[in-house]
Amino acid sequence: MPVKAFIGLGNPGSKYANTRHNIGFMVLDKLVGKLGGDISRSKFSGLWGQVTIGDRRIYFLKPQTYMNLSGESVGKFLAYFKIKPSEILIIHDDLDLPLGRIKLVRKGGSGGHKGIRSVIAILGTENFCRMKIGIGRPRYGEDVEKFVLSPFYSDEKETLEKIVEIAVHGLIMVAEKGIDRAMNVLNAIKMDEEEKETE
Repeated sequence: MPVKAFIGLGNPGSKYANTRHNIGFMVLDKLVGKLGGDISRSKFSGLWGQVTIGDRRIYFLKPQTYMNLSGESVGKFLAYFKIKPSEILIIHDDLDLPLGRIKLVRKGGSGGHKGIRSVIAILGTENFCRMKIGIGRPRYGEDVEKFVLSPFYSDEKETLEKIVEIAVHGLIMVAEKGIDRAMNVLNAIKMDEEEKETE
């Protein structure tokens, strides 16, 4: 079933804008900017917009409920536009993937991600696509809760920019070519290993 909506997870406000937990917002903002769209309309306890990619209309949502209550916004959004859970793709950070890796999946559990846990609880299903973007684990013994709410390390900025750009191209591919095509391309990218080889 074709994806009709891209949903980026994060926390609202400038305090969290450049933190690891907000990579879903970063990717969606970059995509909307690239397509000349807008994601500033306020409704569904979130910010939303829409653009046409190829010959298809794609909706966007950034929940503004704070991460742990993301499902509340997603549920209202889907109900209003009559979009099924299987027709959305949620973009979010993933601690279990290193920075430089992206994993597209069709469904699955929360993996401990509180935003995804909230979405599953509200929608009553795990049957929705996700784009998991690796943020890695704390290097210096930081508490995980503090780590995800902190900015990326200074030496990660270049990789972050590249992976966000790759994620944007991946989403366009999902809209134009379908999830399977995008999965084959994105899940094979291993920027973290390429960088180790060049060190």
